Amino acid sequence: MKKPFEEWFLQSDYDFGTAEAMYDSGRYVYCVFMCHLAIEKALKALIVKRLEQVPSKTHNLIYLIESLALSLPDEMFKIAYKLNDASIPTRYPDELYKVLNEFSRDVTFGLLNDTRRILEWIKKQ
Repeated sequence: MKKPFEEWFLQSDYDFGTAEAMYDSGRYVYCVFMCHLAIEKALKALIVKRLEQVPSKTHNLIYLIESLALSLPDEMFKIAYKLNDASIPTRYPDELYKVLNEFSRDVTFGLLNDTRRILEWIKKQ
């Protein structure tokens, strides 16, 4: 039987795989959404593992990082901040084409690679 934090990491990996699939299919908004979700679940895995708490039902990456008192490298924190800001518009866009334009193929590719690096960093903690 998996430990609860292992389940969170498993789901994080699954969500990141979905982000890659969304990128490959040209669904960039959903790729960004899944990048956010993968990091969110990895952070919740750390909360379970380190703090031995059930993580709150928040989607706020900054809140989760602060809850863990993580010293995320500045460049990674800026990416987490950007993904955190993208959370609502990618879930519930006011104007779909505006969001589609914001998350172009190149921008999304960068976020996908940055997410991979953040996830690797989180797993080493």
